[in-house]
Amino acid sequence: MEFEFIANSDFNFLTSFGEKYDIPVYGDTLNIPSRLGSGYVRKIDLASDFKLLVHHYTLNEEFVLKRLPADSTYDLVSIIFHSNDELANLSTSVQEQPVRLAKSTEFAIQIASSDLESVIRFPANTAINFTVIGVTATRLKSLLDLQQPNQVIQTILSGSPGFLYYESMGPDVYKTLKQLTNVHQNGELSALYYRIKVQELLLLVFQQLLKRDTTRHSPIHKDDMDKLFIVRSAVLSDLSQPPHLAHLAKLVGMSETKLKDLFKQVFGDSIYNYFQVARMEEAAFLLKQGGYSVTDVGNQLGFTNLSHFSRLFEKHFGVKPKKYALGG
Repeated sequence: MEFEFIANSDFNFLTSFGEKYDIPVYGDTLNIPSRLGSGYVRKIDLASDFKLLVHHYTLNEEFVLKRLPADSTYDLVSIIFHSNDELANLSTSVQEQPVRLAKSTEFAIQIASSDLESVIRFPANTAINFTVIGVTATRLKSLLDLQQPNQVIQTILSGSPGFLYYESMGPDVYKTLKQLTNVHQNGELSALYYRIKVQELLLLVFQQLLKRDTTRHSPIHKDDMDKLFIVRSAVLSDLSQPPHLAHLAKLVGMSETKLKDLFKQVFGDSIYNYFQVARMEEAAFLLKQGGYSVTDVGNQLGFTNLSHFSRLFEKHFGVKPKKYALGG
């Protein structure tokens, strides 16, 4: 199955999806027929420029969801929450390994402008759970009511083209998301309930974005996205070797300055810090789940000085690696 769409101001996912696959829409819900799978898509209008779309289904075939760039100026901000237990893939035309989308990855939350293209592949016979908040920059600016937004949020609120940011999903976001999507409100106060929960999600996401210190914004194009995903894969391919900026820039044919700026803009951290965080998280996994000793983990991750490894680990997790391994 493949569904292609353009997120223009008059686009309605429910009716368009229903028309393509001959599925009736009842009120705010499209129920997936047994010939295709099971589950539903639910659309909730919070205002004319503020909408919620809940995807909760399992399909008999692989599902490819293609969003094409908007063909006109539209200041829609899309915030997508991927809460899949099974992995979906954000694929591009040139990357060797698709980016994995699940609640446990740093790609769990995507904040993007409507002019960006994306292709998401969901495997057959696996639960698909993701939620989309679509809100205009004008409405979002009014909701946030920020007096001193940083550059990232200024970019989003100004309706600038070509912005893309990723965030991980913390426990507070996941809890609120479950409260929002697992209960189908039908009463007189249902609109208020959904509005409160969606605004709670926005609060949590923009609290994270406020922590970013990006000083300027450069529009992201599809070619840039492809290259950034290649760089990210290269950085994570061997956590025993620190990344070399010159090598990475040459790998994707991008200047070092542009690569540094775009990587931090999209992922919220420098390439080296991103590597170090991944390194520490891998260390934690090996210590707790793999049953390796502190010495083995340090050596495996390229540390020649185990005291240095211990200090970095403690800085990241607040406890020394040996104590962490013992459950302390």
